[in-house]
Amino acid sequence: MKEVLTTNIPEYPLHSRGKVRDVYDLGDSLLIVATDRISAFDVIMPNGIPGRGALLTAISVFWFNYLKDVAANHLITADVDRFPASLRKYGDILEGRSMIVKKAKRIDIECIVRGYISGSLWKEYKAARAGGASVIHGLAFPDNLQESSRLPEPIFTPSTKAESGHDENISYERMVAVVGKKTAELCRDTSLAVYRAAADYALGRGIIIADTKFEFGFDGDRFIVIDEVLSPDSSRFWPADNYSPGRSQPSFDKQIIRDYLETLDWDKAYPAPALPESVVKEALGKYEEVVARLTR
Repeated sequence: MKEVLTTNIPEYPLHSRGKVRDVYDLGDSLLIVATDRISAFDVIMPNGIPGRGALLTAISVFWFNYLKDVAANHLITADVDRFPASLRKYGDILEGRSMIVKKAKRIDIECIVRGYISGSLWKEYKAARAGGASVIHGLAFPDNLQESSRLPEPIFTPSTKAESGHDENISYERMVAVVGKKTAELCRDTSLAVYRAAADYALGRGIIIADTKFEFGFDGDRFIVIDEVLSPDSSRFWPADNYSPGRSQPSFDKQIIRDYLETLDWDKAYPAPALPESVVKEALGKYEEVVARLTR
């Protein structure tokens, strides 16, 4: 597939250009285009992973449709043939990697659900246990957890953006203070319901969803899932047949790229070094495998 690192659709204002997605304002809706850009350590690489944007779009569209009875979402269509004529002429770029979605008033909280302890929560847990505590952000944890242990029940651990720009894990009580009780309850209950439905489905396909993050918004009074959902960029996917607590797990994401970059004499600042073809192919293979397992 042709690599698409950036887009230019002059007929519509550019709403935002993120690390991966170019978003255009269509008036009463948005066009989201998932490019093949990839970032690591908050720096966009000079070359991308051809076809990655299409894979990210495919898996989000699959989950939006599969989970629509669990939670409403912002998807209008990902069928380029149903796009406005002014967009269809860009079909060679938009096909497979774009979707038109409803505009929504975004809730400025990342809604994270964890079924297993890993990543930043594992670091916080170790620090808490070293200090003799077992409560983290208002949640009580068992004393005997190992890295990657399955939690007794999935937990909701929201985060917000700190002044430094990095995600900051916060307690549910603090979230209530930020967004209000009703909205916090909607975020928590919907996040847990979507995670449970998706995790059950994925496990039947040999994939553990260790954790994932959601974003929500309001379409008028309607509470909906927005942005991407349950992709390798927003979730920790582990192969179930290789799962073993007590260590980090192999995962279907861009960890391969981070591992490669850690071998270089690079200060993790712009500009980033180009990724070699072997690393690009290996990373693409991970994305292709997890999307194929979950959507076919």
